[in-house]
Amino acid sequence: MISRRTSRRRLGPYKTIALHCDVQATGLLRIRPASPGISVVMTMMFLFIIMGSTHGKAPAGFAPLAIGLTLVMIHLVSIPVTNTSVNPARSTGPALFVGGWALSQLWLFWVAPLIGGVLGGVIYRWLSEEPTGVVEGVTAS
Repeated sequence: MISRRTSRRRLGPYKTIALHCDVQATGLLRIRPASPGISVVMTMMFLFIIMGSTHGKAPAGFAPLAIGLTLVMIHLVSIPVTNTSVNPARSTGPALFVGGWALSQLWLFWVAPLIGGVLGGVIYRWLSEEPTGVVEGVTAS
């Protein structure tokens, strides 16, 4: 029974992100075998989209939409697969309260996003255009 009004059976395919986060907050941070690769790839993609949508040549005003929709997609894809929290601090709190096995798995919730962030930044820098000029500051008169 999820709540007094809704059973898990009735939710079926309509599980919400909030439900997954609540389950995760109770200490169910179990890492599944595919977790490291998926967490790294999702973080790499997220950083790549953040950097691309905030680039100087990107259309103005669309960065929040691109970043927000990417974050939604990351949650919808990776929470059912890896119980990801996207934010390592979000995983640390419940792990500290649960202790034991949760603390032994916590390293992955910190290492995978760091590796993904580095890879996303390196790949974006490799694929993006090099700056053509030197940016100079304006001196106050």
